[in-house]
Amino acid sequence: MTVYGYARVSTAGQSLVGQKNNLKEYGAEIIISEKYTGTTTDRPQFDKLVRSIKGNDTLIVTKLDRFARNTREALNLIDSLLQMKVIIKVINLGTIDNTPMGRLIVRTLLSVAEMERDLIIERTRAGKMFAKQHNPNYKEGRPKRKKDSRNQAIFEYSKSHTISNTAETFDISTRTVSYVKALFK
Repeated sequence: MTVYGYARVSTAGQSLVGQKNNLKEYGAEIIISEKYTGTTTDRPQFDKLVRSIKGNDTLIVTKLDRFARNTREALNLIDSLLQMKVIIKVINLGTIDNTPMGRLIVRTLLSVAEMERDLIIERTRAGKMFAKQHNPNYKEGRPKRKKDSRNQAIFEYSKSHTISNTAETFDISTRTVSYVKALFK
């Protein structure tokens, strides 16, 4: 009986540290993590975890939406894990029971999470459209990195440390470290 933890963030710039710490606190022995969008069900590390998990194992996630952001896909996955007798624990929710009430709660919460995601997308699109119409200087995308004191500190630290170590120390992605190093070259 193994206790697995699964952590996921959607973009390379986000940190997994908080989720991993929560999973450890709740007893995860093996933590699988990845930086992959929840809008797709093709998540390599999670797929590998699901293939290796066995009955009476436990799977812990920090939030229900870590399974997927699509209600149908998440329900199929949760149902198949429950049929295998896998114990599913969601840190901000509790243990998912294979009972009519447990399944109702999961369906409801997944539907709300999917609706929330759709509303965020709608509001973002509307905000971009408004900005394009009312701001002649509007540009999509991230603003260019600046040679500020934080980036200077990252660059200086990276001179004597590995990219991975620098990323971990500053709680940023390795890609960000590479961008900062290129900024000062």
